[in-house]
Amino acid sequence: MHPHIDLRTDMLIDGEWIPGSGGGAIPTYDPGTGAVITEVPEAGEADVAAAVDAASRAFGSPEWADMLPAARAKLMLNLADLLEADADAFARLETTDQGQPLGVSSGFAVPNAVEHLRYYAGWATKITGITTPLSVPDVDHRTHREPLGVCALITPWNFPLMILMWKLAPALATGNTVVIKPAEQTPLTTLRLAGLVRRAGIPDGVVNVVTGGPEVGRALVRHPAVAKVSFTGSTGVGREIAAEAGRELKHVSLELGGKAPSVITADADIDAAVRGNLMGGLLNSGQVCAAYTRFYVDSARHDEFAEKLAAGAAAMKLGHGLTDGTDMGPVVSAEQRDLAEDYVRIGRDVDGAHLHDRAPAEGEGYFVPPAVFSGVTDGMRIAREEIFGPVLSVLPYDDPDELTARANDTDYGLAAVVWSRDIGVANRLASRIRAGTVWINMPPALDAAASWGGMKASGLGREMGWSAIEAFTQVKSVWTHLG
Repeated sequence: MHPHIDLRTDMLIDGEWIPGSGGGAIPTYDPGTGAVITEVPEAGEADVAAAVDAASRAFGSPEWADMLPAARAKLMLNLADLLEADADAFARLETTDQGQPLGVSSGFAVPNAVEHLRYYAGWATKITGITTPLSVPDVDHRTHREPLGVCALITPWNFPLMILMWKLAPALATGNTVVIKPAEQTPLTTLRLAGLVRRAGIPDGVVNVVTGGPEVGRALVRHPAVAKVSFTGSTGVGREIAAEAGRELKHVSLELGGKAPSVITADADIDAAVRGNLMGGLLNSGQVCAAYTRFYVDSARHDEFAEKLAAGAAAMKLGHGLTDGTDMGPVVSAEQRDLAEDYVRIGRDVDGAHLHDRAPAEGEGYFVPPAVFSGVTDGMRIAREEIFGPVLSVLPYDDPDELTARANDTDYGLAAVVWSRDIGVANRLASRIRAGTVWINMPPALDAAASWGGMKASGLGREMGWSAIEAFTQVKSVWTHLG
């Protein structure tokens, strides 16, 4: 274990720390050095069953089921306060385990997690039904929103704590209980958060954590007592979960892959677009589902944009996330590093795109210097396939009328961005691009109040805002005869 990491690594089941029955252990690495931080247990099926059973009992217990909404909100606010008080340790742990620069974990990821807890604590006392004027005499009709039951929260490795909270906060606000399965590459902030749950006063069994790889996730998805699966990750795994959920008629929310287009019109502020696209394309080393990855630039501005984008990317300082001055950290694993470099080779040697000068890779960790390609065409693999790394493709266009079709020529539809000084042009493009979120003249931004999710192969359902309340509840109609 790293000398500066003080953490329980057992699983949390029914309020107890459990070493697990699977017998195996999974190392988690510091991607900035390649060194092992610690090991976490590989859960067995018995551990998954115990966690789901604990969540089922807690869901039906008077202590949780009959808790007043204001009391539930208070527990969530307690957890938010504990997380905020420990924010520096959480940010350093996230950076050590995942690789993102400390400025990202401390300035964005951890505060966003705190914000989500407080935002959904507010919703706990405001979840209302409706009364309906029926065309049936002497009847009062109203609806309730009720929790679903045991929810499986399966989280990714790119923003482990933040994306967990996108799921956990609304699940708790609506009165569900949960079993969390963090990505095996980055489990540590989830386990640290589990250590705060009892301190916040949340009853035992309401929040459970099991650790392990894909088999643990499959066991959780297949458990008959799991009412809902909320998953963020690859489209391939999302399809498997959706198929299983369909057979078992479980509720499911999926936030999956992306290949976000960034449209830069002829009249755009090129320098602002370069700055925003560098942030949108290289945040977290490009390991963002909504990363700006394919840039459609008016042919008259293509060379200027590509050269400025490449110069800005080459000037970024790569280093360990805890090192002062680091602009971009490593990717999460050796596997992800090799995958990104394979795509750089494909773009250069197979697709035949022009690769601009890159900084050399340095250090012992999993570093991938940003790669900017220009003269890219729509059929090239680097323009079509999700890479999840710092590989950016610049594509010229001549006819503005072709932009919508080209931007939409993808299986994905999570996010997009438009850069134009003409707000009418920008909004017409935004209305025609098939993506769950479209930003105009800005780097990517998120807020707990703004619904988030994808179209097409980028997922099912929405998180954040009222959408997440709907995702973790079901509607009951109550008819009362008044005669």
